[in-house]
Amino acid sequence: MGSSPGQSGVDLWALTDLCTPWCVHVVATLRIAHHVEAGISDIAGLAEASGCDRDALHSVLGHLVGKGVFEEPAPGTLALNEAARGLLDPGARLGLDLDGIGGRMAHAWGTLLTYVRTGKPAYYEVFGRPFWEDLEAHPEIAAEFDALIGPPGHGTPNPHFEITGGWDSVKTVVDVGGGTGAMLAAILHARPGIRGILVDQPGTVARSVEIFRDVAERVTTVGQSFFDPLPPGGDLYLLKGILNDWPDPDATAILLRCAEAAGQKGRVVVLGGLAPDNSPQTLMIEAVLLGGKQRTVAEMAALARQVGLEVITAGRQSSGHFVVEFRPRGDSEIL
Repeated sequence: MGSSPGQSGVDLWALTDLCTPWCVHVVATLRIAHHVEAGISDIAGLAEASGCDRDALHSVLGHLVGKGVFEEPAPGTLALNEAARGLLDPGARLGLDLDGIGGRMAHAWGTLLTYVRTGKPAYYEVFGRPFWEDLEAHPEIAAEFDALIGPPGHGTPNPHFEITGGWDSVKTVVDVGGGTGAMLAAILHARPGIRGILVDQPGTVARSVEIFRDVAERVTTVGQSFFDPLPPGGDLYLLKGILNDWPDPDATAILLRCAEAAGQKGRVVVLGGLAPDNSPQTLMIEAVLLGGKQRTVAEMAALARQVGLEVITAGRQSSGHFVVEFRPRGDSEIL
């Protein structure tokens, strides 16, 4: 089924093609590219190696060959091309494998209608639990999620962001929801005079030992929810890629905990999940999984005002980070 593009040049049938992405997910799950790389090129051999029906697998692969993924130099014989070699990438395998975290994210899109109608995530409709509870119940999927979003579970660490007045006055950084500590470890390596506190769920911080091996004497790990009171008295409370995972009420609650712990002398720094004001609205997987959202600076500032914080600087820095920095308002009381 298909149609020609209209006057706008947009082919709605091409945009709504679900066949191709599902075929890509299936061959990634079956490791077809890996079998071809290992020397199995005939359809019968690939079906045997992957435990599949020969004709059904050939249909899927024939569809992908027509879309430019794989080549079929002779009938029933498969070869890798540049696109198919992309399936050999470990990140692609994690993101596409229907038996792992890739399947969780793929199937979650089936709940989009409920999310749009209600404004709330409906991940539980497919998997029986909300997303975070599902990961807690399946540690192997949680580990894949950590690996997928970056080493190890908190995005690619880049500690070279600037803060107002420089880093000289910062003695303690509290990384709130910092995963297994990659970002905090990078900050401590870059700034030997700073101590760090990592706050995340107990099972997550337990996996930070090796990451902190070279800076262990300057790190304290705290296994808890960031919806509970945070360790007080830190100079900088870091939220990297956290608030965009949560709807407004929860994001506000996290900011409140940071504001309480920071007191009048600390600051709160948000990295990620932010956009300049007047940015186009986009749909992120976090919204469907969790009800999260990417916020503009004005939207973030509005949440912060509710907990007694004000923006003192915001913008994209040469490090690549979009940074919003908050301090307590002098005339405010924390709710």
